[in-house]
Amino acid sequence: MKRHSLAMRLSTALATAAMAITPIAASAQAVPDDLTEVTPVPTDYTPAKHPWGDYDFTGTWPIENLPATRILFQRMPGYGNRVWLTKEEHDKRIANAERSDAGFAAATETGIGTAGTEGLVDWTKNSSMAWRTSMLIDPPDGQLPPLTPEAQKLYEEGRSGWVPGIDFDWVDDFDSWDRCVSRGFPASMYPFRYNNGIRVFQSPGYIVIVLEMLGTRVIPIGDNVEPLPTAVEGWLGYSRAHWEGKTLVIETTNIKHGDSATTDVSKRNGSPLNMATQHVPPFNTIPTSLKAKTVERLTMTGPDTIVHELTYSDPDVWTKPWTTRIEWSRNEDYQFFEYACHEGNYMPRDYISASRAHRAAIARGEAEPEGEADSRLRFAEQFDFDPVAPGAPQFGPPPAPPKEEEAEGE
Repeated sequence: MKRHSLAMRLSTALATAAMAITPIAASAQAVPDDLTEVTPVPTDYTPAKHPWGDYDFTGTWPIENLPATRILFQRMPGYGNRVWLTKEEHDKRIANAERSDAGFAAATETGIGTAGTEGLVDWTKNSSMAWRTSMLIDPPDGQLPPLTPEAQKLYEEGRSGWVPGIDFDWVDDFDSWDRCVSRGFPASMYPFRYNNGIRVFQSPGYIVIVLEMLGTRVIPIGDNVEPLPTAVEGWLGYSRAHWEGKTLVIETTNIKHGDSATTDVSKRNGSPLNMATQHVPPFNTIPTSLKAKTVERLTMTGPDTIVHELTYSDPDVWTKPWTTRIEWSRNEDYQFFEYACHEGNYMPRDYISASRAHRAAIARGEAEPEGEADSRLRFAEQFDFDPVAPGAPQFGPPPAPPKEEEAEGE
């Protein structure tokens, strides 16, 4: 992905006429007086229409600003039930964005440096999403609901390249992302640590959502689109869309079901949440049942902004549904290319070879079990943090080494 200077013209007003709001920033940004309130998605903006009558959502909509701003999937506990930042917290987020953008310097004659900026300051000052405490808006505490007892058991027994202390013997020890098959669904609709481009194309009766990393969704639009038989499944499910006013509603079923504990590779699923999205459960081993379903709502709130809301339900896995709301920001200068993930994907083979060799060395008495030295233990703990959240760990440059005392007489 190649970044260029961004000039985002975002329309981000959240207020409706019936709702009291408090302006927070000079840029006319507004959030509700009650910072725990989930305000309705505004529908006062009317997009242009295609000749066949559908609203025009075409364009390039990267979502890389979310991880760059450290807006986590689950909310940091210090926020409590607050959906929105205070002004003081938002000021800190702007200061962090300024430091990030300052890292982009004009290229020198030797070619060192990158012209322009990431555009994070402009987005942080003008986007309502930059005031948010998490992607999750329901449950109210911003935390995922518990898994059912059976799903929790499968989650704990699951295997992937991210699980500490497991041995690798075959491809069924790896998740679908390890194997460059799929990021899972709805995991594919959330920002990762890189390659966060989204492109939208439309034609009569269809909308196509192209994801920069592992996925293209071809979605029919219409009130009479027939469902597929339940036996037909896809890594990204089967989606059907219809219009509710100016909002495109996409319902997805037939999502590849399975778990990560099975030894039958054909019955393994892609986890519905992937740990490459900041602060989701670790390991990529959450199961998916035949009842899994998503409902997405895409609403243009301005010429350069789409609000994407998604509700996921799977009663055999989660004890209640959960809902996220994120923002897509237009940037037609954003470029992404073929994500040839499987070309040169030696990781599964190398993990298997190294694991077998290590166990053989242990059997010969030439090596010790890894134990606490297992390099994947770090994935068992939260390692993504929102630095402006109350009580968040603060990280900075390492302290300078103490100066050596000057020799006597110098």
